Amino acid sequence: MKDKVRVRFAPSPTGGLHIGGVRTILFNYLFAKHHHGEFILRIEDTDQTRFVEGAEEYIYNCLNWCGIKPDESSRDGGAYGPYRQSERKATYRQYAEQLVKAGHAYYAFDTAEELESKRQVIENFRYDHSSRKHLRNSLTIPHEAVESLIKEGAPHVIRIKMPEDEHISFTDMIRGDISFNSSEVDDKVLLKADGMPTYHLAVVVDDYLMKISHVFRGEEWLPSSPVHLLLWKYFGWEQEMPQWAHLPLILKPDGNGKLSKRDGERFGFPVYPINWVDAKTGKRAEGFVETGFLPEGFINMLAMLGWNDGTDQELFSMDELIEKFSLERIHKAGAKFDYEKAKWYNGEWIKRSSAQHLLPYVKQVLNHKKINTPHDDYLLKVIEMVKERCVLLTDFYDQASFFFTAPDKWDTNAVKPKWSAEKEAFFLAFADAIKDKNQLESTATESLFKELAAEKGLKVGEVMLPLRVMLVGGKFGPQVFDIVSQLGANEVVYRINNAVEVFKD
Repeated sequence: MKDKVRVRFAPSPTGGLHIGGVRTILFNYLFAKHHHGEFILRIEDTDQTRFVEGAEEYIYNCLNWCGIKPDESSRDGGAYGPYRQSERKATYRQYAEQLVKAGHAYYAFDTAEELESKRQVIENFRYDHSSRKHLRNSLTIPHEAVESLIKEGAPHVIRIKMPEDEHISFTDMIRGDISFNSSEVDDKVLLKADGMPTYHLAVVVDDYLMKISHVFRGEEWLPSSPVHLLLWKYFGWEQEMPQWAHLPLILKPDGNGKLSKRDGERFGFPVYPINWVDAKTGKRAEGFVETGFLPEGFINMLAMLGWNDGTDQELFSMDELIEKFSLERIHKAGAKFDYEKAKWYNGEWIKRSSAQHLLPYVKQVLNHKKINTPHDDYLLKVIEMVKERCVLLTDFYDQASFFFTAPDKWDTNAVKPKWSAEKEAFFLAFADAIKDKNQLESTATESLFKELAAEKGLKVGEVMLPLRVMLVGGKFGPQVFDIVSQLGANEVVYRINNAVEVFKD
């Protein structure tokens, strides 16, 4: 391993950040921090035709919510900037021209129309060692004519000259030894006609200049490896080449292919960390934040998609993940995304979180539902009472809204069939017994309730459910006398009287 661990994530601001990208960020970050290294965020905005306004801001917002702070980025600065590729344009041409002079790349003047006509005639047409000699490039056009075309400003690209029938190999940190035949790879464009680099050139140049030591990327990038390996070789940088790890895919729940951005709507779960609005269609895709996930639950779930520490432990804080993360425990096979399991992680993190930690999240949920929350002390007690029943943060509304707003609907089917004049008299007597009390302590109030039921000749089980329905509207909620204690005498009397009128109709 190199002396200094420096890893990077280099997203393109062409849309919302998918959870597969966030997992790649997370594995980069965990590896760097485990080795006391640095995590760099680099924006690969070379494809200006696909640039989406707001996408870069979205990436930073996602990282901020996840609790992942880059050591270097276009916002945080650093010694190896600029960290947007569009601001490094001149640098890439210099290196592309260097490859042309060395005979490892060439100018290609073919128009898009000319190439399309080739595709119409030749099945599976590729620009490679077999076809380049029949096309308009600096390998077939005389040198003087090439210079003249460039001087005139003729549109052109620079392509890598892939060797014929050469074995290209490297050792992947996850998958072991991998080998390719160069004849199976086409002559990729390195520099586009607008002077911007493609991913292939930019990623190698930037990784070299930024002294990146390790690269984690999805396995879908494996076919590009031969081009990148050759570029490191052709530039004479092989000794500085980072070690590569190609991560397993996140698969659809049925295991049938890679989880895509469109699968969220199809399967009914989020695939973006935060709400994403398509700039072209205006269509909104709900994120994990808005669905009700804690960052801790989201991060824990992502970490376990393709990794474990070799034990039965499933719940990890970020610090624990940093401490225990290792490449050896990353799986080669793809990991099925299981939304029910994702919710389980979140529910467990809600349970283990303090009420104080949950407070701002719950406030946001209730305020979104137009519930004005009272002072924090009251809300903290409510959170402590109901958090065990919540899987998503949004569940706090269903499980706790009755603490702030009296029900206007009741599950009458649970009460009316066995309602009687005796029960009505009992509840009115109970309301009368507590109405002047300044404080309703849970245990003492429960004793009073049971004594009064015995006095009226009623079984406690017959009146407990009606009391719960009176207070919350249905058959749910925490221990009923904890609810009584929290609501206070005035509110409990008010709700009993309201419900009695409904139940006797």
